[in-house]
Amino acid sequence: MSRAEMTALGWDVCDVIIVTGDAYIDHPSFGMALVGRLLEAQGFRVGIISQPDWKSAEPFRALGKPRLFFGITAGNMDSLVNRYTADRKIRSEDAYTPGAEAGRRPDRAVTVYAQRAREAFSDANIVIGSIEASLRRIAHYDYWSDKVRRSVLPDSKADVLLFGNAERALVDLAHRLDAGEPIADVRDLRGTAFMVKPGWLPAEDWSEIDSLDLDKPGALVTHPDPYAMETPAKPAEPNAAA
Repeated sequence: MSRAEMTALGWDVCDVIIVTGDAYIDHPSFGMALVGRLLEAQGFRVGIISQPDWKSAEPFRALGKPRLFFGITAGNMDSLVNRYTADRKIRSEDAYTPGAEAGRRPDRAVTVYAQRAREAFSDANIVIGSIEASLRRIAHYDYWSDKVRRSVLPDSKADVLLFGNAERALVDLAHRLDAGEPIADVRDLRGTAFMVKPGWLPAEDWSEIDSLDLDKPGALVTHPDPYAMETPAKPAEPNAAA
């Protein structure tokens, strides 16, 4: 977490630097502790920048430029859910900050942190993830601004977004970058989102469909109720005697 610790470990550079909006506590309830230990178990040197001052790029230079990538996360919660109530009132406490102090992370922290990391090292690889990035990977309704916002990718200027439970994708990505593969060529990794030029397709057998061409409403198909009990047929009445 500091240059002094890097010196004590004999590191001249970190392979991966994780930037998180949560405090860093080496405990399973803090997601980046698990991610850091996972990458460490794979042989990578991992640095952690926890709750940096986002008003300047200088705190993002604290550990130098990572050899492989910056991993950016807002933390265990979406930063807007973390800071505001459903009534759009500012919360007085933050459970993932020492002393429950509020206001230690910016709104839309993934975007802000990624922009500051890019400002600190313009040629560094930027990888974003966590629940905030996952939920905002496509166009989405933003409750706090009452608008439909575009994907977090163009705003953050990140190279790759990892969504969902992305531990396997993260490890795979780290090993591929370590082997010298450019991050712009990693386009076949499951659970990732990235920006491409118009007309780009993963393979020749893929086709593009305009999402604005909505299906026209048609007749409603009534599906059978699998729990419905059929009423047994009544037995035929016997013929009356002559």
